[in-house]
Amino acid sequence: MENLKRLVGFIVIIFGFLGFAFVTSKNHQTAPKNKIPKIGLLQLMDQPALAQIQKGVYQGLKEEGFEKGKNIKIDYQNAQGNQSNLKIMSEKFANEDVDLSIGITTPSAISLADVMDKAPIVMGAVTDPKSAGLVTNLNKPSKNITGVSDQAPLDEQLGLIKKLMPKMKTLGIIYTSSDNSAVTQYKKFKQLCQEQNIKLKAYSIANSNDLNQVSQTMAQEVDAIYVPTDNTVAGAMSTLVKNANAEKVPVFPAVDSMVKAGGVATYSVNQFKLGVMSGKMAGRLLKGEKVKETPVEFIRHGDLTINIKQAQKMGVHIPDSLIKEAQKKGELIK
Repeated sequence: MENLKRLVGFIVIIFGFLGFAFVTSKNHQTAPKNKIPKIGLLQLMDQPALAQIQKGVYQGLKEEGFEKGKNIKIDYQNAQGNQSNLKIMSEKFANEDVDLSIGITTPSAISLADVMDKAPIVMGAVTDPKSAGLVTNLNKPSKNITGVSDQAPLDEQLGLIKKLMPKMKTLGIIYTSSDNSAVTQYKKFKQLCQEQNIKLKAYSIANSNDLNQVSQTMAQEVDAIYVPTDNTVAGAMSTLVKNANAEKVPVFPAVDSMVKAGGVATYSVNQFKLGVMSGKMAGRLLKGEKVKETPVEFIRHGDLTINIKQAQKMGVHIPDSLIKEAQKKGELIK
């Protein structure tokens, strides 16, 4: 009898130990689900359009239930236009083992892709993800990268320029030769101009230091200037506008924030909305959605932004129909 009691006691102890081990193991397995996720947010440089995208990212994350300082950690890094900084900051995210990263602009996304091969990467405003080598299939991303494209509505933009500049003989385009997005848009815009028998004269710069001299020459040789989605030119927009104004040559940029900085008008994708879309996508991925099931997203039609004061200064007549359109869907800057 005594031996039986001892045996029963031993069995109770064993089962108790196993039960404790099971609970401990289960808690250990579920703990990561309760941890606060951390994302790395990488931005190429300071300029108004990118600032709007960044704000939109925070809003999009919030709409998916992730609020900075409450239930998500965001490591925001700005490379200040330095490509070397992009590499260092991307490696920082990799070393921190972030749960997800967001690259605002093509160079930022490429830098992240070079060092992060497992955690999801969201492209925040990448013009042509395929030509940049970031994805091979826009509808079914095969790697760990998806996101949002800021491809400008080039047809709408060229149509607007033709409507506002009916006597235009030569249209100039200026872009940064090392900016993948800008080069891609230049090639597509060139094709459109050829199809519509519009004389296009191209001017490229290596960096912002070239902009003053190149834009001075350009303004003397063309009737209007088109600027694609180009972060370098956007960051020095005041220089381009100054030189264009001196020759009474209107500037038509691809981005609404560049219209506010002295451009005349454009049909553009809303930069804040691009950020919201990127943030919402990041939130869905953090909640378990798979990258391969998350297609790259686009905004198909642009909103009309008109700078009335600049148009008047350049002698560009804006039809009432366009003014009403900008007031209804877009922005009218007076």
